[in-house]
Amino acid sequence: MSKLQNDLFIRACKQKSVERTPIWIMRQAGRYLPEYRAIRERYDFLTMCKSPEIAAEITIQPVDIIGVDAAIIFSDILVIPEAMGMPLEMLEGKGPVFPKPIRSWDDAKQLKELTPEKDLKYVLEAVALTKKGLDNRVPIIGFCGSPWTLLTYMVEGRSSKNFDNVKSLIYNDPKLAHFILDKLADAAADYLSTKIEAGVNAVQIFDTWGGVLTQVAFKEFSLEYISKVISKIKRNGEPVIVFSKGVHYKLDGLAKTGADVLGLDWTMDLHKAKKTLKGKTALQGNMDPCILYADNDAIKKEAKKILKSFGNGEGHIFNLGHGILPDTDPEKVKTLVSFVKEESKKYH
Repeated sequence: MSKLQNDLFIRACKQKSVERTPIWIMRQAGRYLPEYRAIRERYDFLTMCKSPEIAAEITIQPVDIIGVDAAIIFSDILVIPEAMGMPLEMLEGKGPVFPKPIRSWDDAKQLKELTPEKDLKYVLEAVALTKKGLDNRVPIIGFCGSPWTLLTYMVEGRSSKNFDNVKSLIYNDPKLAHFILDKLADAAADYLSTKIEAGVNAVQIFDTWGGVLTQVAFKEFSLEYISKVISKIKRNGEPVIVFSKGVHYKLDGLAKTGADVLGLDWTMDLHKAKKTLKGKTALQGNMDPCILYADNDAIKKEAKKILKSFGNGEGHIFNLGHGILPDTDPEKVKTLVSFVKEESKKYH
């Protein structure tokens, strides 16, 4: 692998010495950028995901425009269930919809085995084109949804407030839930391994809905499967990040999954997390995305607070505590990025 010109993000993931704190932003390749919206006017979301040239262009945009320290492949977590045979629609204003959600053993048995090289070839081509376009300027992150988070969409059929269908499934027919989660863990591990082979430098597992479960159910239906995914990823030193939203109580358990980095949402205390984990993993996060609606002084003040909260030493990647919101002003994001680059030097 050719040498990265800026490997701060990878070094921070591995808790190695850095001269400043690296920064990237969840959902950085997306709707807040006018350059993205210009492309979006011509194509629907899934077409953009499935067109390697377009996906690569969108992936590179925030590196060029905002100056982030890593690129994350433009895609969606739901490409896995779609590739396993579930038709997926992206509806304007409603988000992702599976018209035929899984509600029975018969539905579950129709899920295909995933062959990423064939079924998700377009993502791997996007990785190759991004690599070429970036020319080793910054690392590339590949990602997938956690098995539990994928299951929620596959059973609910869409975004949900109460998750009543999927919770009903885990409590009434846990065997069926485990059957699907097992398949999803294998698919996710294969997918991430293939992305690493295609050239990504790190991978992130998004457990967006981990926090909707009870603590006992989280361990059984989410944590176990995150561990399984990580244990099966074929990698050669590429770091794994786990972002489990709303799971304050299980940082120790998450650290035992084999993750190199834990992503924290904005409700978590970075200083406490660092104290709890005692260097078992690096930490990523965790500014509230809504702070980017404030003026530049407030943004800098909050960034300063977060950097101070982590304090001196290695193993911090600055990020938001969730995805950037679509109506964020890109100028504010540039302010944040350049401020973090400058201010964080004093901690290293």
